[in-house]
Amino acid sequence: MAPAGRPSPTVLFPALALGVGAAVLALAPPKAALLVVVAGILCLVAFLNTEITIHLIILAMLLSPEAIVGAGGVQFGKVQKGGQAVFRLEDVLLVIAGLSWLARTAFNKELGLFLRTPLNKPIAAYAVANVLATTVGVLSGTVRSVAGFFFVLKYLEYFVLYFMMVNNLRDEAQLRRFLCTGFATCAIASVIGILQIPSGERVASPFEGRYGEPNTFGGYLLFMLALLVACWLQSRTLPGFAGWSALILLALIPFAFTLSRASYLGAIPLALLLLALSERKLWVLLPLAILVIAGSVVLPKQVVERIAYTYSQPPMEGQVQIGNTRLDTSTSARLTSFKYGLEGWTKRPLLGYGVTGFAFMDAQYVRTLTETGILGLAAFLWLAASIFRTAWTAFKTMTEPLYRGLAMGYLAGFAALLAHGIGANTFIIVRIMEPFWFFTAIVMMLPTLVAAPVAAAPARPRPAGGLALPLPPRGAAV
Repeated sequence: MAPAGRPSPTVLFPALALGVGAAVLALAPPKAALLVVVAGILCLVAFLNTEITIHLIILAMLLSPEAIVGAGGVQFGKVQKGGQAVFRLEDVLLVIAGLSWLARTAFNKELGLFLRTPLNKPIAAYAVANVLATTVGVLSGTVRSVAGFFFVLKYLEYFVLYFMMVNNLRDEAQLRRFLCTGFATCAIASVIGILQIPSGERVASPFEGRYGEPNTFGGYLLFMLALLVACWLQSRTLPGFAGWSALILLALIPFAFTLSRASYLGAIPLALLLLALSERKLWVLLPLAILVIAGSVVLPKQVVERIAYTYSQPPMEGQVQIGNTRLDTSTSARLTSFKYGLEGWTKRPLLGYGVTGFAFMDAQYVRTLTETGILGLAAFLWLAASIFRTAWTAFKTMTEPLYRGLAMGYLAGFAALLAHGIGANTFIIVRIMEPFWFFTAIVMMLPTLVAAPVAAAPARPRPAGGLALPLPPRGAAV
C-alpha cells in the first residue's frame, strides 16, 4: 500500500505511460503509432495483471514467430542462416513485465526485487562469469561488442523469467493455471509439428521459417515428455491416465520425426531415471523392452535410418574412425570441434574468449569452457548441482500425485537435457531454456506452495470422482 499522501502506483504509472504515449502518438507516423498503442496496451496489462502477462509469455515460448532484423528490414521466420538478430514476442513481454515489476517494487518496497531461493547464488555466479569473460573478450578483441552484449543479455533473460515466476507464484490454484497453459502450449506445438511430417522434412519448432531447428524442437519435446510421462506414472484416476496418455502420444510423434540424435541420446538417461524413481517400474520396463527387442519394427523407418546413419554413411572426407567404426561427417565434425575447443581453451584457461569470442561449436560444455573458461564452467556446474539437489528435495517431500510427478519428471528431464547438451548448445537455446526455467521456478517453489508436505507418504485413499488405478506400496516389487 502506498504511504499516506503519496499517489498509488496503480494510478501514477498508467497515468505517466498514457501521457508519454499521447505525446508520441501525436508525432509518430501511422505504423509507428499502431505499434505504440499495442505496446502501451501490453504495458498496462503487465502492470495491472502480471499473471496474464506470464500466461502470454508461456504461450509465446513455442508459438511466437521469429522476427529477423537485418539489412532487408524486418522479416518473419529464418530466410537464411547466421548473422541475424532474432526477436520474439516473449522478448518484448519479458522486458515489459520486468520493467513493470521494477516500477511496482519502486513504489512498494515490501514486494522485494528477488525472492530468496537456493539458486540465487549460483545464478549470480554464472551471470557474473559470462559478463566478466565477455567484457575481457571485448577489451582483448576476441568478441564483437554488439554480438557479445545481445547474447549475454539473452542468457540473463532466462533468469529474469525464473525470478519473475518465483516472485509471482502465490498459491496452488495459480500454479495449476500456469501448468495448464504450459501443457496446452506443448499440445499446440506438437499438433503443428505433426502437420509438418507429410512435407518429408525434419520436424522443427513452429513458425521458424525456412531454416528451422529440429534439434531445438527435439530438446524441448524431450524435456516435456519427461514431465508428461512422470505425471502419467503418478496418475491415480482413469481420466487422468487417459489425459496424460493422450498428451504423451501427441508429443511423441513429432519428437520421433525431429530425427534429432542428440534428443534420442537424451532419452536414455530420461528412461533410466524414471525407472529408478518410479513406483510403477513395470510401466517403464515394458515399453523399453518392446523398443529394444522390436525397435526396427515399431519405430518409423526414418528414425531407424537416422540412427543407423551415424555409423553407416558411405566413406567421405572428414569422417572420424573409432576402432572399426567410421562415424558420419556430422558426428565427426562435433568430435573435431571438441578437440579444437579444448586446444583453444588451454591458451585462455581462466575466463576463456568471451561469449561469441570463439568459433561456433554445437556442444554446450566445450562451448562454455572456451567462452567463459574454468570459472564459467565451474559456475555452470554449481548451478546444475544446485538445481538437481533442490529438485530432489521437492521430489522426496511431495506426496500429492501431480506435484510428485512434476518433480520426478523435472529430474528426468534435466538429466535428459544434460545429455542433450553433448551434441547441442542446449542451455543457451531460447525455445528450450524458456520452458526449462519456467518449470524450474515451479519445482523450486513446490515445497513453499504446497501446505505441510511430509517426507513419508501417507496411506493413499481411493480418489473421489474417478476410477482408481492400482499402485503398489513404495518399495514393493512389481
